[in-house]
Amino acid sequence: MEHSKNLFFRRARLAAAALAGFLMFVGAPHLRADDDCQRRIAKADHRLHEAIEHHGYQSEQAEHRRHELHEARERCWNANHRWWDEHEHRWHTDHDWDDHDHDHDRDHR
Repeated sequence: MEHSKNLFFRRARLAAAALAGFLMFVGAPHLRADDDCQRRIAKADHRLHEAIEHHGYQSEQAEHRRHELHEARERCWNANHRWWDEHEHRWHTDHDWDDHDHDHDRDHR
């Protein structure tokens, strides 16, 4: 009786560990996609700030970087139905970004 009880608990622990491992790997691609989106948007946002600082708010370079930021946000939205707000450091689950959200950069020059 004791042997069968130990065998049962051993199998139950093994099954639980296998399930936990499976769930960890199932969630990993989603987390990786979020990290990629967050990194891509943060990089595009930074490049826009740099373009505004170095070339001016209405420069061709700034407009190009605005377009890149918009594309990065769209890509994340289409893949995950959410996008990263680098200024607020949070995810948005609404398609509510403003392509002119860097207008304050012009006002502080």
